[in-house]
Amino acid sequence: MGRTSLEHEEFLKSIDAFHLRVLAEIDYPQSLFREGKIQDTICLFGSARILSPDECREKETRTLSEQERKLFLKQKEMSVYYEAARKTAGLITSWGKEISKDTRRMAVCTGGGPGIMEAANRGAKEAGGPSLGLNIRLPFEQFVNPYVDPEVSVEFHYFFMRKLWFLRLSMGVVAFPGGFGTVDELFETLTLIQTGRNNRKIPVILYGTKFWREIFHLERMIEYGLIDPEDLNLITYCDTPEDVLETLKKKVPLDGD
Repeated sequence: MGRTSLEHEEFLKSIDAFHLRVLAEIDYPQSLFREGKIQDTICLFGSARILSPDECREKETRTLSEQERKLFLKQKEMSVYYEAARKTAGLITSWGKEISKDTRRMAVCTGGGPGIMEAANRGAKEAGGPSLGLNIRLPFEQFVNPYVDPEVSVEFHYFFMRKLWFLRLSMGVVAFPGGFGTVDELFETLTLIQTGRNNRKIPVILYGTKFWREIFHLERMIEYGLIDPEDLNLITYCDTPEDVLETLKKKVPLDGD
């Protein structure tokens, strides 16, 4: 009789089966999170290119050209955010464990890759809580860091499905310094909250006031009438892990609040 449709790999990868692949990226993560008793998450975004202090020390021993040295000095400067993300994730995880009962609350969720993502997953793991990684297959940069929990982590094919799951269970977002990917995730989150399309109004925290104010001049959008003044209230700036935790505790609605 030949193969059934589910055994027909060419069909499953074809344009005709696109909807099946999308449904798989809805239902499979949902089943993993249900089995892992993940009730909600806090998403930490940030650059895959930020080095850990250990990586900086290792790179410092290499022979670098003048141009490479200039870039490395900037990378070394940015490595403070690795430790900040690590500590922030640890504090969030400890808080989640305190308020968890039958399910796991405020689980740290990242893109699952290196850099800030690794730092956050590492902090969550060290604090003894769930460490979610929603990875994406890319030709460069992205690989699964060793601190994600495989039983509650997913590798996605489609960016839009990965973004859906970033926010589907999220009770808050913390954005550390990053590039196009981080900014994409940040502004999509803000747009969904601003337009009421997200299922809840979650706090959005920008970690590193100096960095973000150098990158964005959001007040100019108000001057040009492109956003309303109150839209800036969607954003909170923080500069320490402790400030992030206190902000989340104030702005994340818990059951019964």
